[in-house]
Amino acid sequence: MRLRVAGVAAFVLAAAAVAVPAQSGSDHGNSIVIVTGQQPTTPIPTLMEGAAASVGNLELADQLFLRLAGLGPTVMTAGDRGFVPLLARSWTRRDSVTLVFDLDPRARWQDGVPVTARDVVFTFGRAQNPKLAPRLAVLLQHIVSVSAEGERRVVFRFSHPYSEQLYDATFHVAPLPAHLLDTMPPEEVGRSSFVTQPVGSGPYRLVRNVPGQFVELAANQSFFLGKPGIQRVILRIAADPDARINLLLSGEGDALDNVIPPLDNLRRIGADSSIRLIPVPSPVVGFLLFNHRDPSDSSRPHPILSDLRVRRAITLALDRPSLVRVVFGSYGEVPYGPVSPLLWIRHGAPRPARQNLGEARRLLAAAGWLDSDGDGTLDRGGQPLALRLALPNTSAVRRQLSLLVQEQLRQLGIRVELNQLDFPVWIERRTAGKFDIDFASTSEDPSPSGLSQGWSCNGGTNVGRYCNPRVDSLIEHAVLARRDPATAWHQVLQQIEADAPATFLYAPTFVYAVKRRFHNVTIMPASSWMQLRGWSVGR
Repeated sequence: MRLRVAGVAAFVLAAAAVAVPAQSGSDHGNSIVIVTGQQPTTPIPTLMEGAAASVGNLELADQLFLRLAGLGPTVMTAGDRGFVPLLARSWTRRDSVTLVFDLDPRARWQDGVPVTARDVVFTFGRAQNPKLAPRLAVLLQHIVSVSAEGERRVVFRFSHPYSEQLYDATFHVAPLPAHLLDTMPPEEVGRSSFVTQPVGSGPYRLVRNVPGQFVELAANQSFFLGKPGIQRVILRIAADPDARINLLLSGEGDALDNVIPPLDNLRRIGADSSIRLIPVPSPVVGFLLFNHRDPSDSSRPHPILSDLRVRRAITLALDRPSLVRVVFGSYGEVPYGPVSPLLWIRHGAPRPARQNLGEARRLLAAAGWLDSDGDGTLDRGGQPLALRLALPNTSAVRRQLSLLVQEQLRQLGIRVELNQLDFPVWIERRTAGKFDIDFASTSEDPSPSGLSQGWSCNGGTNVGRYCNPRVDSLIEHAVLARRDPATAWHQVLQQIEADAPATFLYAPTFVYAVKRRFHNVTIMPASSWMQLRGWSVGR
């Protein structure tokens, strides 16, 4: 296959005139229409940077390109167990800093060329180049070298022993075909026809991608791990949640990637006996983030929230389980620390503190906050205990919860002003630290090491300016821990909870909807449709 360098725009404009394929149904045999709100644009390893590192791109890439190994059902990222072979049929250790992968000799690119060690070395060379892939370069910073020993063996060397070496070598990037790309100037790959006509190693190949409408995939008939049971896949794009549900219920869709609240959406879908609802641990955690610095002058501490007693009082004032039940029903929980249901460290962690209004009042009184004038709002030195809660107007979940939070805190004497902002404005202000409390929601990687981004002193997403060197030290210890890493991570969570940099509010379970005519259905927490190749269609 000869690749050409050309603008993607021409492809997009031409594709826009293509009609959406006929909708799936029993007359379509081995096909599926997955309704999603995620628009894939550049599902190519080493090109998914910045906005392109989206769920849509990452999940489509998993259909086109195989990793060396995949996370197993436990989503355990620490240690060398819990992974399943993909392009690599096995791996062994030479020492504490060296992993050796033996590639499956059956593995082929979709043009028939064998997958070799050359492909892995080439890909990691791109992925570790900060000019080409700055996000990946940071994630792979502990990999010192990737080298080939013959056609089928790849050797990874790491800078030091730590528990997630295998995870780092396999999760972040899937190999690319060197025979098609390594003669091209590295910066030209993103402008080449490979972006729109990729040649992968996965169970499906890309047929066409029509932005805002659909993505069409066809089964790789020579896929070395077995021909997929479903021959044709349509990802139907619909930005509006109600439109997605209507496509599913009308029969134009076969599966829905996540049924978001309100709970009536689940009831509507659950009433259809031809559809099954499948709960899956989500990577999402939502929290009220406290600003430790004065929004008007970041050189000064926040006049109210720099006081640990106030932050703890806010958490204790809230009946968090009831808030979660109202919005998520049984499909959500209160997290202990900044931990989503996806992270394995949630198992064995302590239970979150329950509402304790008496203790909350005691803490506030100790901090000098009393209702001196009887107006129902606490005050100190003539100033009311009033805070602004910033949130994006695009999140119905956070809008609903913010009203409930506002009322519960009002009953304690804390006045909360809701500041709903257009999404770009909200991002701009939170990044600049222009808030008292920010209603944040984050989607986490499977590895707990990602917690350093938001909760260490120099974390890239630590917009609340929370800093405790002990937390940094505990995170470093947990990352390096090779024996009992769970206990080390629980110590991190315990210290974060003690510092109360945020009120950790909700950790939802995602709920997928799939027509019952599909069998062997498995949805993976870290990549929803990873096991789609093993599904089959009933008659």
